Amino acid sequence: MSDAPVPAPVQAVVFDVGRVLVQWDMRALFSKLVDDPKELDWVMANVITEQWHFEHDRGRDIDEMVAERSAEFPDHAHLVRAWAERFNETVPGPVPGSFELVEQLSTRGVPLYAITNFGDALWARFRPTQPVFEHFRDVVVSGEEKLAKPDPALFALAARRFGFEPAVMLFIDDNAANVESAARCGWQVHHFDGGADKLRADLMARGLV
Repeated sequence: MSDAPVPAPVQAVVFDVGRVLVQWDMRALFSKLVDDPKELDWVMANVITEQWHFEHDRGRDIDEMVAERSAEFPDHAHLVRAWAERFNETVPGPVPGSFELVEQLSTRGVPLYAITNFGDALWARFRPTQPVFEHFRDVVVSGEEKLAKPDPALFALAARRFGFEPAVMLFIDDNAANVESAARCGWQVHHFDGGADKLRADLMARGLV
């Protein structure tokens, strides 16, 4: 017989956004703007990198980022501007099955929240395009808070905002470092590494769907 403690019943479910609820692929935009595959690879590795993009997620001003990057890569300034102006095109659609799970949880009255690493300016344009967030009671956005996952301070802030103890919230994220940080902060966690089918099985085992 195992002596491991039995997790408390989940009272709220907290989703990540990118690559959990919606697909995110910057090539979905830039493949429209750069025809040569080799040049596209170079641009994604040197100009419009995810590491650079994440500076906005952590709270850096988007106009400052665009100006600095355009000066650094003047021949690619139009691509830098496209990142800022056409970011929604980097989201080709929902992750298959995830929206349906949100709707099922919402129908059953499960409180839903989200914690997302997302720049404030980009979030302001993206959020209105996604009616799925009408199911959510609150969304903590890293760029607005100037804190980003996996910083434990962001999980502490979210717990205060959501009004539940971490031990009764289930946090879902595709990034292992974020999942591990949340677990260390006392949250119940699900690593979204097997798509919506694996998540559905976990939610069913917990009696949530």
